[in-house]
Amino acid sequence: MEVLGDDIALTVLQKFDSLPTKAKPLNRGNGMKEWVPLSGIVASSKHGLTCLALATGMKCLPQNKISQAQGIVLHDWHAEILAIRSFNRFLLDECLNLATAPDTESSYLRFRNQDEISESHFQPFTLKADVSLHMYCSEAPCGDASMELTMAAQEDDRPWQAPVPATTKNEVESGPSTLQGRSYFSALGIVRRKPSRPDAPPTLSKSCSDKLSMAQATSLLSSLVSLLVSPTSLYLKSLTLPSSQHSPPACGRAFSASGRLSGLSDVTRDGGYAFRPFEIITTNHDFKFSRRQTLEEGEKLFASNVAASWISSRTSSTAQTEVLIGGFLQGRKKLDILGASRASRRSLWKLALQIATIVAVPKISGALSSSTYREVKASDLLGTRRRVKEEVRRKALQGWIVNVGDDEWIIDGAIRKNTQ
Repeated sequence: MEVLGDDIALTVLQKFDSLPTKAKPLNRGNGMKEWVPLSGIVASSKHGLTCLALATGMKCLPQNKISQAQGIVLHDWHAEILAIRSFNRFLLDECLNLATAPDTESSYLRFRNQDEISESHFQPFTLKADVSLHMYCSEAPCGDASMELTMAAQEDDRPWQAPVPATTKNEVESGPSTLQGRSYFSALGIVRRKPSRPDAPPTLSKSCSDKLSMAQATSLLSSLVSLLVSPTSLYLKSLTLPSSQHSPPACGRAFSASGRLSGLSDVTRDGGYAFRPFEIITTNHDFKFSRRQTLEEGEKLFASNVAASWISSRTSSTAQTEVLIGGFLQGRKKLDILGASRASRRSLWKLALQIATIVAVPKISGALSSSTYREVKASDLLGTRRRVKEEVRRKALQGWIVNVGDDEWIIDGAIRKNTQ
């Protein structure tokens, strides 16, 4: 069945319209209106199109705050990344339902048969064969896929003098580099870091273009969820953008096998991993809170500092909507465990361990029972995934500096105080 961009966009836009007011940008009054990017993950199946997760947001955690996050604070809540994290939470919720009620059927996941499981491809769950996954973004993903649009928006679009590319974390922190947001926009095809504003605190969080490029080799699964769900079918089939946000040269360069990812065509490994590029399709529908919204005379747009996450649920209640500021739940004190999003590292680890214990696969529950988050990520079971990521960084996304420092914590341990 052909899936159209307009249909995917409307599936996400209509779901967003149904969210409570608290999850939407504000009209501040006095001509001040907010805008925010929106992204969503849509499943196409025999049941039609269904939005499984969506998110808004446009900020990330400064690099000097990463060590304080302790699995509670999100590192990156740009809409695309938060939507993918929310989708991973949806998958774990489905796994838990299947594990605790074996007679319950999921429309999207199933248990794998014993003859499908091998030493290298060990996950107990997989996506159903009739399901394909699609993504909608209201803005061009930041980074390489949006550089032509960034250039066109400049009053002076003459290229800046490009610096020597940074090769180490210290070089990134000590001065400008080709990793810097939208700076040096004449340098194309490179890895860039958030944020785009030069006056914002520096981060090592890679652009959405780069993270979506990586996902074409590693799948949409986060590392913890990949211990339970086979990555084989968890790749995007398409990415839908508004027509005004689609630059064919930029998207072709950023995402396609004929662009900067050309060296990945042979990335195929045991465990269900492969290079599976998605198709770019467009829509004429626009998000009412985009930065292209119609303004009356005297009105001005301001970026919203609020992010929202919605995750599909069998109970479908408003409790499935979260509002976040600064990477944790609005209204909670910083580092309050109760302020952790359902899509946070801490929440995903806790739920993944619960599921692994129920399905009783010793090597999976053993990996997830490690003392610290760092030890979980270093598990032998994630070795193939790590090698795929290393290969992508070596062959296509050179300059990718790993963002580390939030891994020396345990699920239920006391919060470590950090005064840095």
